[in-house]
Amino acid sequence: MFIIVYLLVSYLLLSISLYLLFPKAGVDAVKGLIPGVNFVEWCKLIGRKPTYALLLLIPLVNIFIFCGMAVDLVRSFKLYDYKDTVGAVLYAPAKIYFMSKNDVIQYDGPTIPKEKAYSEAIASAMKSDNTYELKKLHENNPYKKTTAREWAESLFFAVFAAAFIRMFLIEAYVIPTPSMEGSLNVGDYLFVSKAHYGIRMPQTVAMIPLLHNRIPMLNTESYLKSPSLKYTRLPAITNVKRNDPFVFNWPAGDSVYITPSRSYSVDQVRRNPGIQDPGLAKLVRKKDFIVRPMDKTDFYIKRAVGLPGDKLEIKNRQLFINDDEAKNPEHLQFHYDVTVPSGVNLKKLDDWGIDEGDWYFPHGLTKPNHVYLDKEQVKKLKSLDSEVSVVVRGHRTGGLFPNTSASKKWSVDNYGPITIPAAGQTVNLTVDNLPMYRRVIGVYEHHDLAIANGQIMIDGKAATSYTFEQDYYWAMGDNRHASEDSRAWGFVPADHIVGKPLFIWFSTKEGSIFKGINWNRIFRSANTD
Repeated sequence: MFIIVYLLVSYLLLSISLYLLFPKAGVDAVKGLIPGVNFVEWCKLIGRKPTYALLLLIPLVNIFIFCGMAVDLVRSFKLYDYKDTVGAVLYAPAKIYFMSKNDVIQYDGPTIPKEKAYSEAIASAMKSDNTYELKKLHENNPYKKTTAREWAESLFFAVFAAAFIRMFLIEAYVIPTPSMEGSLNVGDYLFVSKAHYGIRMPQTVAMIPLLHNRIPMLNTESYLKSPSLKYTRLPAITNVKRNDPFVFNWPAGDSVYITPSRSYSVDQVRRNPGIQDPGLAKLVRKKDFIVRPMDKTDFYIKRAVGLPGDKLEIKNRQLFINDDEAKNPEHLQFHYDVTVPSGVNLKKLDDWGIDEGDWYFPHGLTKPNHVYLDKEQVKKLKSLDSEVSVVVRGHRTGGLFPNTSASKKWSVDNYGPITIPAAGQTVNLTVDNLPMYRRVIGVYEHHDLAIANGQIMIDGKAATSYTFEQDYYWAMGDNRHASEDSRAWGFVPADHIVGKPLFIWFSTKEGSIFKGINWNRIFRSANTD
C-alpha cells in the first residue's frame, strides 16, 4: 500500500510541477495535468520523439527512461551543474517545481539536438585541425564536465546499474556449504536468474546497494525495516519443476542468532539446545537475536524434490513422491564410516572428486572415519583394497520438522509421510497436526493463530480446517546427510523463491583460491541432476 500511495502522490506532484513549468516553454499549462500528454510534451521539450514516452510503460526499463528524461529536462533549462542532475534523479517533482518558481531559469530549447550539434562541431574542428576553433569550443562548452564529476557520475551509474541488475535480473552467489556436494560444490560461483520464476519486486527498500543483509566487519544489518512494500511478483517465465535446483530465502531465518560461523534460527536452537558453537551460548542467554524481513533472510540453494500437493516420504534413504520412487540425483551423497588399511595409496581420491572437504581422517587410516560419498565413489574406494570398509552411517532422529510426537520417531533416512500444501487445498486442523502448519498459517500467510481452551483460533475465530493461500515446496540437498533442509525447518513458501541457477562462472577448490581453481567446472550448467 505504501508504494502505491507514494507513486500516486509523486505523480500528482509531478503533474502539478509540469503544469507550472510548461508555460515557460510555450506549452499550454493544462497539458501538464493530462496523463500521457504531459510525458509526450516533455519528450518534445528535450528533443525526443513523442513515441519515446511509450518506453515509460515498460516495467523496470521505465526507471532508467524517466531518470534520463528528468536530467535532459533540467539541461534544456540551462541547468548543467552536478547538483541539478542529482536533484532531477533523486526527486524530479521537487526539482521541476523549483525550476517553475525561479524567474531566472528559462527554457533554452531541446537539449538533446543542441548537445549533439555541439559534439559534432568539436569533432569537425578536430578533424580539420582547427586549433583556434577547437580551443574556443572547449572553453565555451556549457556541457563540459570536470574529471571529478565524470568519475562521480560513472561510479553512480555503475553502482545503480549493478544494483538494478542484481535486484531484478541476475545475481551472483557462492556455494558456502557441502549440502549440494557432487552437483554444486563448495567454492562454486553461480549466476542465478531472478526472472525465470517471476521477478520479485523489492520489499525492503531502504538498504545499502549490493549488500544482502550484513555489513562486513561492522557486524550489523545493511538495511532498514521501514518503509517496506507489499510482496509483488511479475509473471514467471517457467514454473519450478521437480528436481530443479532453486534459490530461496531461508524460511526459518526470520529470527536468527548470528555467530561468526553461521546463522541459527531461534526455533532451531530451541529444538536443539546442544548445538556446539562457541559464539552461540552467550547470544541465547541474552536472547540477542535478529528479526529479519522475509526478503532479507539468508539465501539457500537446494533441490525442489517435492512440489505443491505432493505426498513425500523417505524410506531407508530412498525418497518417494506420491508413493513412487523418486529419481535420485546422479551424485547423491550419504555419510559413511570408512576404514582404510595402512599402506593404501590415496592419491586418486582427488581425481575421484573426494577432496579434503569430503573426507576427515582424525584418527589415522586404520580407524573408522567420516566421508561423504556418492555411489560411484563408494565403488572406487572399495576397489583400492579388499580390506577397505565403507559402511553408511545411521543418522539422527528428533529435532526434525514438524517436531510432533510422530516426527520425533522419524530420522533423516526414514521420514514422513507428509503432504506438501498447495494453494486452494484445504486440510482439517487438530491440535496434534497443528505444528505441521503453524508457521504456514501464522508466519507465511500472516494470520493470528492461537489455541484457547483446546480450540484452534484463526484471526479470533474457531477453526477446524484451513485453506492454503499459496503454493509450497520441499527442498533437499544432494548430500542428504550434510544438508540442513526441509527436514529441519519445513516447507518453502512460493513467495520465498528467489531464482533459478544458470551456470557456474567460477569455481575454487574447497572454497579457497589458495587451493586452486576448478577449471573443469567453469561455465558448467548449474541444473544438472
